[in-house]
Amino acid sequence: MRKIFTLFLTVLVVGFSWAQKSPDEFLGYKAGERFTPHHKVVAYFEHLASTLPNVLLVYYGESVEHRPLFVAIASSSDNMNNLEQIRKDNLMRTGLLEGTPSTNVAINWMQYNVHGNEAVATEAAMMTFWEVVNPKNSEGKSWLQNQVLIVDPCANPDGKDRYTNWYNQKVNHRLQPDPQSTEHMEPWPGGRPNHYLLDLNRDWAWQTQAETLQRLKLYHEWMPHLFVDYHEQGINEPFYFAPAAKPVHEQISPFQHEFQEIYGRNTAAKFDANNWQYFTKERFDLLYPAYGDTYPMYNGAIGMTIEKGGSGRAGLGMLNAFGDTVTLAERIIHQHTAGISAVEVTAKHSERLTQEFSKFFKSSATSPKAKYKSFVVKADEHPDRLAALLALLDKNKITYGYAGNKSGLRGLDYMTGKSATFSTTEEDIIINAYQPKSVLTQVLFEPEATLEDSITYDITSWALPYVYGVQAYALETRLDPAKKFEKKPFEPNQFSEKPLTYIAPWNATKHARYLAALLDNGMRIRMADAEFEINQNTYPAGSLLIMRNGNQYIKDFDQKVVDLANKFEITLSVSNSSYVDRGKDFGSSDISVMRAPKVAIVGGSGTSSLNFGELWFFFEQELDYPVSILEADMLGRMDLSKYDVLILPSGNYLSGSNFTKVHEWIKAGGKAIAIEGAVGMFADKEGFSLSMFDSDEDKKAFQKSTSDVARSERIEPYTDRERMGISTSAAGAIFEVKLDPTYPLNFGMGNKYYTLKNNGRRYAYLNDGVNAGIIPSLDSYRFGFIGNKLKPQMKESMVYGVEYQGRGQIVYMVDNPMFRSFWEAGKLFMANAIFVVGN
Repeated sequence: MRKIFTLFLTVLVVGFSWAQKSPDEFLGYKAGERFTPHHKVVAYFEHLASTLPNVLLVYYGESVEHRPLFVAIASSSDNMNNLEQIRKDNLMRTGLLEGTPSTNVAINWMQYNVHGNEAVATEAAMMTFWEVVNPKNSEGKSWLQNQVLIVDPCANPDGKDRYTNWYNQKVNHRLQPDPQSTEHMEPWPGGRPNHYLLDLNRDWAWQTQAETLQRLKLYHEWMPHLFVDYHEQGINEPFYFAPAAKPVHEQISPFQHEFQEIYGRNTAAKFDANNWQYFTKERFDLLYPAYGDTYPMYNGAIGMTIEKGGSGRAGLGMLNAFGDTVTLAERIIHQHTAGISAVEVTAKHSERLTQEFSKFFKSSATSPKAKYKSFVVKADEHPDRLAALLALLDKNKITYGYAGNKSGLRGLDYMTGKSATFSTTEEDIIINAYQPKSVLTQVLFEPEATLEDSITYDITSWALPYVYGVQAYALETRLDPAKKFEKKPFEPNQFSEKPLTYIAPWNATKHARYLAALLDNGMRIRMADAEFEINQNTYPAGSLLIMRNGNQYIKDFDQKVVDLANKFEITLSVSNSSYVDRGKDFGSSDISVMRAPKVAIVGGSGTSSLNFGELWFFFEQELDYPVSILEADMLGRMDLSKYDVLILPSGNYLSGSNFTKVHEWIKAGGKAIAIEGAVGMFADKEGFSLSMFDSDEDKKAFQKSTSDVARSERIEPYTDRERMGISTSAAGAIFEVKLDPTYPLNFGMGNKYYTLKNNGRRYAYLNDGVNAGIIPSLDSYRFGFIGNKLKPQMKESMVYGVEYQGRGQIVYMVDNPMFRSFWEAGKLFMANAIFVVGN
């Protein structure tokens, strides 16, 4: 914060010598006449900061495409002079900083445009911020007496400019509200996601994306009392604001409920006065922890989502279902009004906001509300996976410590879903809820959220032990760490001699990063296809063998192998012989040789932009491995022989000659990896083993049951149809998948994996292929919502499998192992599919 305040004081010394301008005056056009590019938004806020003594800009980072990320802070002159003390005092309320607060000022953070093509938000941000800080507005001055206003005018500048630049190229000079006109037909992938096509509004808890990670660092420096997130929805929906819909997580406090009601009624009065339509308490619930309203809620704030009807299709104006033209100007003033309402209620209830905020943290840290109070994560099997989990806890300011030797403990075993007795060792980790981040801790580790309503907006299970694939237990009692955690420094690999073989582990994502780096440096790597023993040490199948033989041509071979291992903090073993004590010698023909595959991902029309983005991000930011991007509708013109691996994201886009072309490429030796919806493109096709059913009898029985359900639903009340519809859906249900640990797709995974099921697809066991991961029975179900009509179909189903076609293979991934880039345990599946299967 020191650099920020140095800049602030410099501006004060220089003085404010020119007049402040409204957005219209500065930009040269009225709000609603066009969309403002991000660089002009930056320029406008810089103008206000340079001309107003009570406005401060904080640049907290930059987007992937190098656009600045910043917030504008405003308050009264007295508060601005005491801003650092106000910030520290607030951290004292949370317990993240020791001390007793001496100030009592509410902090109101308003975020706009986290979805790039919901671009009305940034236009409204400029209007709202100006009204609050306008020196001629006496009401604005009163609002700032007891609150610090923090405005992030554009949380996703890359997505916003992708939309703005496209729309400004397509818009008609004369307003054209026809929904079929090209300016209302935004092409794939749309402006909603960030550069890597991931949804930043579902990334808060996971912080996989650069924008989220940088923003959360600033968020934790302030810990606001109110957080308002501005969005747009379908054009036929008028306006949504809090209170939120059910289910609302049981950890939400009575005051958080109450203040949503306070805000809702204040905003409703403003909308009623203007005869504007709106709705509340519908659709947008408070459950999934990685949203811009729920994450602040679990951190003591009043989190709220605001949704105006319009979104990317609406442009400057478009006809809705009623034949009315919804204009950009209308959308701006509505969001502006909702923003002013948030500023008003913060000012009016400032003292209570700070009091209840303090109460939230004190009560949760001393008397945690949820069932499970402590969580133990075992450290013996997968230390690198545990390290990744602890890194996430650090990002979220969740504290933990070493367990020490304890026995006779009892808790829920995440792996079995049942209560079990266990003991701990010195290296095991304890995370309990008796800490400042109590509520967030319980939410992230809870095996299953309590649902007061089964109709949810997102997934219903996200427990971190499943996400990271680690053995863990949840206890209903308090269990304190034996000692403070201190990360042990990595001991760099150092070898006095040059061994014949370096041996590296293979059971975590960072091992895949290491392999990718070795291959990218032109090295030939071998992989053990079965467990072996050498020098009295046992190594599992999948262990990497980096041998001098075959790499003689690599300059500085030993230094590169060791330096890369040290970079990724991977401890190597060595051997000076290819003769093993047990297993296959290193020279065996069964020890596969791995060469750097040439990989392409199919994207474009018909593919899931989100799944494509997860894959693209994985290659560029996690593996740092080269990948080509092929447009789905141009595959007919592509020379697929240039690629060894073709990844097919979820979607339905292969048909006719393109399907035939990909099939012929596979039979000629290519490897296709089909994910989620893309698996269906191969189902029940001639020449393929993949099918939904084992037999025609099973198919007929399923069709009959479906027909019977549809027939019974015809006479159900119309208002119950949505609720009945979820009986055939899955919303983040966790199943234990039985793995074949001897097959390459599962190397490093062990004999079980916990999949997150977000779709109703099921496939029978392959008759001609490898059923690498299966759900053998309903005993495999653990937690999360799955409809009562869908759940029985999951038994005896294939989740991960490989079908051989000619000299090539198709890897089927019925569930997406890359979900939102945060499902860490699944990433090794993808690495195995890319680098290992078929070698």
